[in-house]
Amino acid sequence: MIENQGIDLESKFTKIILIVVTVFLIFVGPTYIPFLLFNVLNVEYFASIGVGLVLLIVGILMMLFLIRKRVIT
Repeated sequence: MIENQGIDLESKFTKIILIVVTVFLIFVGPTYIPFLLFNVLNVEYFASIGVGLVLLIVGILMMLFLIRKRVIT
């Protein structure tokens, strides 16, 4: 039989990693990533802003997921 291969939310290590990734996506995603894309990699300005916006939305969705699973109280 196939067992549940999902994320183990009981592990403290997994909780910490998920919280750090969420914070990274929310705060670093819309600020530093577009800056690096635009100035260092010479990506178009609006494309780099779009990537930052997508990272922010993914971070917020992850935060909502972690709140609903009671990882963040």
